[in-house]
Amino acid sequence: MNPGVVALVLLAALLHASWNALLKSSGDRLSSLAIMTIGAGLGALPLILLTPLPHTAAWPYILLSGALHTGYNLFLIRAYRIGDFSQSYPIARGSSPLLVAIGAALLVGEKMGGATWIGVGLVSLGIISLAQIKDRHNLSGPIAAFTTGAFIAAYTVTDGIGARASGNALAYSGWLFVLDSAPLALIVMWQQRRWPVLPQARQNWISLAGGVMSLLAYGIVIWAVTLAPMGTVSALRETSVLFAAVIGSLFLGEKLTQRRIVAALLIATGAIVLGMQR
Repeated sequence: MNPGVVALVLLAALLHASWNALLKSSGDRLSSLAIMTIGAGLGALPLILLTPLPHTAAWPYILLSGALHTGYNLFLIRAYRIGDFSQSYPIARGSSPLLVAIGAALLVGEKMGGATWIGVGLVSLGIISLAQIKDRHNLSGPIAAFTTGAFIAAYTVTDGIGARASGNALAYSGWLFVLDSAPLALIVMWQQRRWPVLPQARQNWISLAGGVMSLLAYGIVIWAVTLAPMGTVSALRETSVLFAAVIGSLFLGEKLTQRRIVAALLIATGAIVLGMQR
């Protein structure tokens, strides 16, 4: 992969970890995530105003991806509600790179060399090893997290195909985020009979900023999958778990244990292997 693409995908990973940390710290995650999607949609407006319409072939993928993103958001909230963040996040993020690589191979015929598969495997293994299943008799949390990972893989492959067919990755990203800004807000209004507004004005602004972070993070990924194999980009993106561990240690009071350090080394090794592939 081009070093510039690698650097931008790693930046996307940092941004992704940052907005997830904001979501974790929110008391009302559904409303917070709804506001984040609105923020992402507002941030995407310049993209749809300044770029041409995506090619006709891309629109089914935009619509499908919007539905998959809504499913992902709902299962992400469920995973965070019934499972620990330190368990749910690694399972969701760690399960997706292998699923993306397999999906890309089956659906678009992407072929990855042995070293690339090793890199994807190391990243996935390192991420999943961060998850600690405390109660093996209650697997509802891990199952919700894995389902979240399956949604991540599904929309990543969908967007990889759609962005390549769109003629312009920025236009594709813009329309995807604008259309994705409404479903969660409508769900909040239907369930709670109110606008998705948090009690403190500052929390609303923070959530809107988190939405812009998510737009930048995933917009970079959509652009990257038009230039590099989907599985490789997905694995590099999921190094966000490394950044999440550092953010958790510095700002959320979470301990950086020996287990997390070993997992971080696995992830870093896998990322280096992937970054060296052409």
